Amino acid sequence: MSTSTPPRPYRPEHAEQAAELLWNAVSTADEYAATELVQRLLDEGTAPESVLLDVIAVVQGRVGEEWAANRISVAQEHAATAINDRAVAAVSAHPSARTTATRGRITVACVDGEWHGLPARLLAETLKLRGWRVDYLGAQVPTPHLIAHLHSTRADAVALSSSIATRLPTAHAAITACQAIGVPVLVGGAAFGPAGRYATLLGADAWAPDARTAADHLAERALPRPQPGHQQFDDLPHLADQEYTMVARNSASLVRSVFTALEDAFPAMRSYSDLQRERTGEDLAHIVEFLATALYLGDEELFAWFITWTAQILVARGVPAHSLPPALDLLARELKDFPRAVRILQAATNTLTTAPFTAAGNNA
Repeated sequence: MSTSTPPRPYRPEHAEQAAELLWNAVSTADEYAATELVQRLLDEGTAPESVLLDVIAVVQGRVGEEWAANRISVAQEHAATAINDRAVAAVSAHPSARTTATRGRITVACVDGEWHGLPARLLAETLKLRGWRVDYLGAQVPTPHLIAHLHSTRADAVALSSSIATRLPTAHAAITACQAIGVPVLVGGAAFGPAGRYATLLGADAWAPDARTAADHLAERALPRPQPGHQQFDDLPHLADQEYTMVARNSASLVRSVFTALEDAFPAMRSYSDLQRERTGEDLAHIVEFLATALYLGDEELFAWFITWTAQILVARGVPAHSLPPALDLLARELKDFPRAVRILQAATNTLTTAPFTAAGNNA
């Protein structure tokens, strides 16, 4: 560090107060107040890592919660995220955050199709503070370009981030490709499930629930070099039944068929506005995408969780949760020749019919 002022010891009450102040700034789209706040915290001696992870990251989590509860719009969520990103940049540029690289080199990136780049950036900045040389590639990095970058930089490890479970098939391909050229992979993000269950399933070399834990893990021990010859099919032999492939390839036609039949199965849809019909089509597309992902992973609990979450989101927006079972039933009819898909759909329907939802979007 270039400053002689020792970092202020972390105190939860200080972080909570600072997080509340930052929330007030981002929720009102006040970029200047947000960046001035983090700069003041750093000037006063708060450790840069604490500002990143105990203040900015906490506020970003609240942004997602507020969107899910329909208390902020998509536009407000995007604006708040952009301001938080600017706050991260302010931390990175502050003299107290300047460090000399004393460790190895790590590439940090989001998997292809993953647009939520802030968690990965928080990790990249934390690793820089810990003395790593970091190549931060940002959101949505196509796997071939990631591999080309690794060839040219000879990174010691790759940290891959994904927030949405439907990106896991792509993440699996990226993990396998990195390992094939001898680069170990650490993964993180909500997509990898509770306790990183899908990280293990997809053969990642390590998993971490957050940036601080990831940095600690990398500091404690080097990731093991991958074994050569590992293939995606080795991790998921159930894919031999082709159900995932068929559902993924025919997703558009499945959505069209279910959408057409849904007016008869759910008569209330006949009075929907054009916007409501468009949103219904989008919801059906997400349902089919998560079904395909559950088939890929061989995990019906993932789909049941998604359907429960979707019901909560719909109820928070004034759409009854009982609009979902007819859609699931129609989808099961379309996929009657796919036993794993039918079983997953039936389990999700059972979950919906036995768990009522409140108007706030939570289980009653």
